Amino acid sequence: MPLVSVFMKSFNHESFISESIESVLDQDFEDLELIIIDDASTDKSRVLIEDCAKRDTRIRTIFHKQNAGITTVVNDGINAAEGKFIAQIDSDDVWMSDKIRKQLAALEQNDNLIVWSEGEVIDQNGCPRGKTFSELVMSTSKVKSGALFQTLMAGNYVFGSSLMYKKANLDGLRYDDRLLYNNDYKFLLELALKYEFYYIAEPLAKYRVHGKNALVGSGTEATARRRVAYAEEIGIRRAALREHQAQISDTGKAEIYASLGFCHAQLGDYRNALACYLEAIKGDPYRLSNLAHIARFVQKVFRDWHDVRSSGGA
Repeated sequence: MPLVSVFMKSFNHESFISESIESVLDQDFEDLELIIIDDASTDKSRVLIEDCAKRDTRIRTIFHKQNAGITTVVNDGINAAEGKFIAQIDSDDVWMSDKIRKQLAALEQNDNLIVWSEGEVIDQNGCPRGKTFSELVMSTSKVKSGALFQTLMAGNYVFGSSLMYKKANLDGLRYDDRLLYNNDYKFLLELALKYEFYYIAEPLAKYRVHGKNALVGSGTEATARRRVAYAEEIGIRRAALREHQAQISDTGKAEIYASLGFCHAQLGDYRNALACYLEAIKGDPYRLSNLAHIARFVQKVFRDWHDVRSSGGA
């Protein structure tokens, strides 16, 4: 039985998956297994996976006959893991060769930690874009170690492909099959209720931006995906607020309500957006960022009104 089980989510990443696989197999720590779950890719991903599996017995494969979605993929990976610790990586991302070893060093001190690291942002060709993952998701000033439930309530900023944790601590926790895009967010919130996080500031993994990431892009389909994602975020945060409000400070609630206001505004639900921003001000009236939130809200309302007018609407 390996000490570390790594699971890789795979779907139509033929251009990147070989590099991702090699980055796991080339770790300077060998006591691992790599479980690759391919969700019925229609490109050459399966051929590439099978070729790698022939060359390294540490690879185990699960090939879905039909596309089942990310929830099933991740849950299959967790369920198949035999190691004490689980690490995860997307098939378009890449690990540094010392990632596992450095994270295990932290887990040796306390194996109940949820360990993650900074990431380096790369483009589709693997070239650095001069940004860290934290800079990309605008979280450089966020608290990254310790009890993160309250700060994560305002938005997910944890780099998924850098995560490592003890499987036993999941205690049956899996991705929620009712969600399409925020399964990882809800999963992390539930972990954060029980365990502390430990952040390694050194980039131990690379996050690839290539134009086909789940919630990027333009056009009707991309817009529809983002609308679903915003609605899911609202549902997750409101449920958590109801259940755990005693654990959240007034300042924390202000930040959470501000994030809810942003989501409602993106959906064009201006009444609820304004109500959330007012709750943010009520929770922390001296918080300067509240003014910025209100200013952005007013700008969005004006832009949307102008777009409607320009397109011939009422």
